Amino acid sequence: MAEFDYDLFVIGAGSGGVRAARTTAATGARVAIAEDRYLGGTCVNVGCVPKKLYSYAAHYHDAFEESAGFGWQLSEAPRFEWATLRDNKIAEIKRLNGIYARLLDNAGVRLINGRAQVVGEHAVEVNGETHTAEKILVAVGGWPWIPDFPGNEHVLDSNRVFDLEEFPRRFLVLGGGYIAVEFASIFNGLGSDTHLVYRGELFLRGFDHEVREFTRDEMAKKGVDLHFETTIEAIEKQADGLAVTLTNGETLVVDAVLSATGRRPHLAGLGLDAFDIALNPDGTIKVNERYETSVPSILALGDVTGGPELTPVALAEAMHMVQHHFTAEPPGPLDYRNIATAVFCHPNIGTVGLSEEAARAECGEIRVYTADFRPMKHTLSGSEERCLMKLVVDDASDRVVGAHMVGEEAGEVIQGIAIAVRAGLSKTDFDATVGIHPTGAEEFVTMRTPSRR
Repeated sequence: MAEFDYDLFVIGAGSGGVRAARTTAATGARVAIAEDRYLGGTCVNVGCVPKKLYSYAAHYHDAFEESAGFGWQLSEAPRFEWATLRDNKIAEIKRLNGIYARLLDNAGVRLINGRAQVVGEHAVEVNGETHTAEKILVAVGGWPWIPDFPGNEHVLDSNRVFDLEEFPRRFLVLGGGYIAVEFASIFNGLGSDTHLVYRGELFLRGFDHEVREFTRDEMAKKGVDLHFETTIEAIEKQADGLAVTLTNGETLVVDAVLSATGRRPHLAGLGLDAFDIALNPDGTIKVNERYETSVPSILALGDVTGGPELTPVALAEAMHMVQHHFTAEPPGPLDYRNIATAVFCHPNIGTVGLSEEAARAECGEIRVYTADFRPMKHTLSGSEERCLMKLVVDDASDRVVGAHMVGEEAGEVIQGIAIAVRAGLSKTDFDATVGIHPTGAEEFVTMRTPSRR
């Protein structure tokens, strides 16, 4: 490999790219990484981290109200200051950016600031300088996409919504995926009059249908105004805000519109089109189990390859890539089954494994166990929020093939349940587990009677 400047050149210093660079360098390889925007990628800067911080902020709205039932009296009404949240978030992200820089430096990885362009099967150009590498890794992630309609220049994307100068008292979200429902909940919780507009009949396509319906009802109870089976026809800027005309004929006047309609691979300007790199039908980069593209020296991983758009997936792929290309014992293919995920809407969703619908198609005969209850906390808080827990069981094997929750800290609860589902534990194993009382989580080991088959 001495004929090249580097053994690995990584394009993109997001979660996957940084993990790949550091782990490869730990094998003794020579590694460089190029980034033209910010260290940590989407997750740290305009994704998971700031979103979760804003979600925490939004939960205080309910907490202040609920505290009265437990004897707390506030001397004056709580007042939310957007600038404080925004600026504290900015400071925290700067701190994390610094950590990423130190991690790369300590690992011996050369960081090059600039947008890289692939100019050869083993060559990359950054800021007019050419670097050669045995292998090139593309880990540039995705970029928000905004639909085309009159007035879409007034629309925010998820990269910009965190840093608004003024807090929008009237807020509209377009979309029906993770980002849409999360930001609808966040801005509703922070005090905005919030609308969610989605072209389908129900948001969160691909999730368990009962979970989707339950989440819809809980979000509506909290005050999110849901508009299904319609979309934006046009936006016109007026003196009193943005007039949003929907395809159902309705017009809403709001202060800000967020388009949360998906992300697409951030491939513009990378030069990959010159190498006829094979793509998937959705425009993402096609790779094999070794993360090789149709040009073997050019690798790709993370969101840009069309898999689950989750930070832990990119991290796992990075570790697998390093094992395949820089160690003596390559692993088997990464198992994408039973990857747990959470949606930080209010209340949260946590899920792992098959939905009820997918389990019926895959397993045939199944048993479904559900618990729909008002959490103990809300017997005094006065809140009408409810919690849903659900287990989906393959009837023939008794194996739990899916676990779902909508409720407070659902992601924290499902992480542990995910280990059991991935391990292939049976409903009998769940039943034999002694619960922790009093917790909501104990419902996962106390559901004995099937709700349906």
